[in-house]
Amino acid sequence: MPDDLLDSASDETDLPDVSALLAAAVSGVGGAERPGQVKMAEAVAHAIDSGEHLAVQAGTGTGKSLAYLVPAVRHAVARNTCVVVSTATIALQRQLIDRDLPRLAESLKPLLGREPVFAILKGRRNYLCRHRLQVDAPEDPEEILFDPQTVSAAGRQVQRIHEWAETTDTGDRDELVPGVNEHAWRQVSVSARECLGAQRCPFGTECYAEQARDRAGDADIVVTNHALLAIDALEDYQVLPEHDVVIVDEAHELVDRVTSVATAELSAQAVEITARRCGRLIEEDLADRLKETGEALAPVLADLRPGRLDVLPQEAGVSLAAIRDAAHACATALRTTLQGAGDDAERLGAGRAALTSLEEIHDTAVRFLESFAGDLASRHDVVWLDKPFSDDSRRPVALRVAPLGVGALLRERLFRRRTTVLTSATLSLGGSFEPLARQWGLPAASNESDEPEKSGESRESGGEGAPITWSGLDVGSPFDHARSGILYIARGLPSPGRDGLPEAYLTELSELIEAAGGRTLGLFSSMRAAKQAAEELKGRIAQPLLCQGEDSTSQLVKRFAEDDATCLFGTLSLWQGVDVPGPSLRLVVIDRIPFPRPDDPLSSARQRAIAARGGNGFMAVAATNAALLLAQGAGRLLRSMDDRGVVAILDPRLATARYGSFLRASLPPFWTTYDSATVKAALRRLDAS
Repeated sequence: MPDDLLDSASDETDLPDVSALLAAAVSGVGGAERPGQVKMAEAVAHAIDSGEHLAVQAGTGTGKSLAYLVPAVRHAVARNTCVVVSTATIALQRQLIDRDLPRLAESLKPLLGREPVFAILKGRRNYLCRHRLQVDAPEDPEEILFDPQTVSAAGRQVQRIHEWAETTDTGDRDELVPGVNEHAWRQVSVSARECLGAQRCPFGTECYAEQARDRAGDADIVVTNHALLAIDALEDYQVLPEHDVVIVDEAHELVDRVTSVATAELSAQAVEITARRCGRLIEEDLADRLKETGEALAPVLADLRPGRLDVLPQEAGVSLAAIRDAAHACATALRTTLQGAGDDAERLGAGRAALTSLEEIHDTAVRFLESFAGDLASRHDVVWLDKPFSDDSRRPVALRVAPLGVGALLRERLFRRRTTVLTSATLSLGGSFEPLARQWGLPAASNESDEPEKSGESRESGGEGAPITWSGLDVGSPFDHARSGILYIARGLPSPGRDGLPEAYLTELSELIEAAGGRTLGLFSSMRAAKQAAEELKGRIAQPLLCQGEDSTSQLVKRFAEDDATCLFGTLSLWQGVDVPGPSLRLVVIDRIPFPRPDDPLSSARQRAIAARGGNGFMAVAATNAALLLAQGAGRLLRSMDDRGVVAILDPRLATARYGSFLRASLPPFWTTYDSATVKAALRRLDAS
């Protein structure tokens, strides 16, 4: 916090309370306060003041961004501290930085005595590196080098980045529209481990990433993403500025994002590329030795079956140990070389990139070997072999390793260190916060309430340090779900099979679309099912039908929203990423309960680990993940107060299976029916209105 801001900061007792600030903020954006928004703001303020963690579910239209930003800003200004707001999506980051925070700062300035300061901070790889622009990037993977079309396309994208670099003020990748692929961006960016450091880099004073960090260090509110929040927790060095409160928006995605950051992979190709990168910087025989270990790994992986590995085959163990030792020898030699590089920035840059790759190869090989120590019950990681489905896939055969759970990490590195507020439109599954709380690492017992002042205390058994306390609060939704929407469960259809969509599903789907006059978002559990449905129905229905993969997802959603009759079919990204209010969306169809695949390595390992401890692995993992996706998918229907429509779930197990009640309790409280004729008549009336 700058000295001039320190001088103007007010004592907390001098500031208006949260209710007054929220009223000013809502007035400033031209809105109207809603009961759920007020209740949430008061609960967030209570959590910040008491140090008790809070999980708060706030339905679409509640105005939850202002509900957490107002108490966060008040706390930051009163205490001369920083509050970190973490999001899962770029869209929400942009909404906060470009719309919500500027208007909030202007509205609250007269009441706070100064204008609150905010900034956005992402990982270093998201910013253009001025030094990398001036020197050659690390060598490309062989499959890129020997594909002239790919090289040409990447070259054009890199050229466009160079042109953009002449005008950008932030170097933020997300400001480059249209964007570029990952390969092109890596030519002009560096990771934190590859960076030379501001002191040694000739562009240190002009570094976009350093400038972003400086702005974040001066801010009251820092907006970041779940990935950087995870890195801040995982690494031993500080990534985010000092802060005492974290607000996790889109908290339903936290576990997956942290898991992704904590996942590593190793392929023969990656080893060989790393050997080539350091080949000109160290003794040739050392680099050749590493290259040979990569070549030896390729046939070993080719002979393994894809899927989870509970036992490490001897040949794989020998190969991984050889890679570990060769990478260590190369890294040791390269560190010596770098010590003698002096101020040669170009040589230092190439050396840092090569050393980063070597350390990653070494550390990943060590992690694989250690993952198989002890019996299954005592392991913390799951290992699997990932093979692409098609022979011409550019994705290499690779070993992957991921943590069985991230709860312990979040508990020790997040909840024990900072007051945390977790919020989303979907946190209560089966009528309880417990399923997600367990995944986050919060204690099992909680006092959930619709009144924040009743929040209770939860104590860990056998844990070290002070007890972790948290409460759950559902502030509801401004939508009248029972009057605005119908939940149709097709109890009369056959259970879904493995051989594609049954004919009865396609018939029911086409009749529903015809009744709705199009206006349908089809959410499918797999891309194969989405494409099958699209191909079959294009000859049966009169309405235009788009399918994910035919164009960029953003363009497909735009076309869907602009034409009331159009239908859009797709898979996972559409379950959570579509916001289409108005008459373009009247029907959301879900083909089946979105359970993880039975052979999914991570999901199956997590289920087994929970069962080994006496728990119900299916309910804790598969059913919880399915409930989350179902709730998110159903949430696509009502996006504004005037929206009306139907959510149709074609999987009869939602009505007939024992776990069905848990899944149904996770959905918005629509009026529910099993009668197809009733639903189609309602859709026809909507279409005619």
